[in-house]
Amino acid sequence: MGVMRLIGEIDPTRPLLVLAVAEEAAHLTSGLPVLLTGMGKVNAATAVATVLARGPRPTAVVNLGTAGALKPGFAGVTHEVSSVIQHDLDSAMLASLTGVTYGGPIGLTGRGPVLATGDLFVADEAARARLAEEADLVDMEGYAVAQAVRQTGLPVRLVKHVSDDAGEGAAKSWRESVDDCAKELARWAAENL
Repeated sequence: MGVMRLIGEIDPTRPLLVLAVAEEAAHLTSGLPVLLTGMGKVNAATAVATVLARGPRPTAVVNLGTAGALKPGFAGVTHEVSSVIQHDLDSAMLASLTGVTYGGPIGLTGRGPVLATGDLFVADEAARARLAEEADLVDMEGYAVAQAVRQTGLPVRLVKHVSDDAGEGAAKSWRESVDDCAKELARWAAENL
């Protein structure tokens, strides 16, 4: 089945936590079921769609994870995302070709930053500067999780702790900070779910 792993049982009276990798879930203590999807949009979307189709369905889905900051002022804080876009799908071009908008922005209930999701790990200044024109944070799963959950009509929340500045050195920074990020995500879950 690939990298997808469900820890615990989905409970129709409680939310499902969705994270990309075990390192991000290392400190969760809420007792809520956890779906580890693997990294990237395809893994995230297929894992979420699979478990929600199989049932039972949770009350909501909360995607917890790490994100890179595209602008100053977001580091070291856990943010609930207000909207999410895909940065590696050319929605404008597809709309001009077909007359249909694929992969448009998804509005969420959070009051925080705009998240850009894509399969590219952003680790260079040019990509970071381009993305900063339309978003505050960047990750590799959020949009896919939100889109898969929205198809089912369930509520979805995206909660991201900033692990790096999405520039040069981002990969090293993520590896060094992911455990501290996991502690902050666990604290957020304990206080808010």
